[in-house]
Amino acid sequence: MTGIVGSNEQVPVPADGYAAPIPLAPVLGSTPQTRDAALGVAVNGVPIFDYTGGGEMTAEDLFHHQTQHDTLQTEQLDVCGGHAGRGDDYHYHVKPSCMIEQMNNAGDDAIIGWAYDGYPIYGDNNPDGTAIPTDALDVCNGQPDATFGYRYHTSEVAPYIVQCLMGEVADLRELPRVSPLQPAGQGSPMAPGFPPRGGVDNLTFTQGSHGHRSMDYEYQGQAYYIRYSPSDTPGCYRFETRTVTNGGEIKSGEYCR
Repeated sequence: MTGIVGSNEQVPVPADGYAAPIPLAPVLGSTPQTRDAALGVAVNGVPIFDYTGGGEMTAEDLFHHQTQHDTLQTEQLDVCGGHAGRGDDYHYHVKPSCMIEQMNNAGDDAIIGWAYDGYPIYGDNNPDGTAIPTDALDVCNGQPDATFGYRYHTSEVAPYIVQCLMGEVADLRELPRVSPLQPAGQGSPMAPGFPPRGGVDNLTFTQGSHGHRSMDYEYQGQAYYIRYSPSDTPGCYRFETRTVTNGGEIKSGEYCR
């Protein structure tokens, strides 16, 4: 979470049991498909979204840059290319730079993830190390591949990573999605946060040895925070928050996956 300025005041909460199905015999289609959730998964298990922040991408939007929803340009992402979303789930919107730096096989020929249509995701260059010619990538940020039939790439400019799925997917609704946290008792799901105008300052995320987590930040000279730790119920967490979204009111409660 380090480096986020346009914070949406969401935090990363473990999503145990998140299943990422990858077809073993992908079939290339002719119609790009979009969705307001993950389009694939990195090799470290972290989901990959398109570059927009809240599912704004439609089929018509694929062909022009959604500047106002660009999570990189609006400084919603950390130094690793990700953030926590509406489901308080950590995911990437651009190249997962920190993960790539840690890979034992880091290089142009390394597969850094898989799209949910079954095709691999590579870095900014071709697997043989050559540069990708201008306009070689299609609208989904992919191109033909001699081994897999098709492959996706990351890129320095928008759309940065997989923007849509070119392979056939029987039912997009069957693909995984992380829902917002639910209250342990009666009540409404945890409300979404909204990026404070102008961004926050000094956002710091810490995690203790017993699972206690805290995101602390400042906005217009005032201190805000979201703190949470595991409760006695598996999959549930005790929260205490003071956010800009809630007008600085201190709130507490137990929320669960």
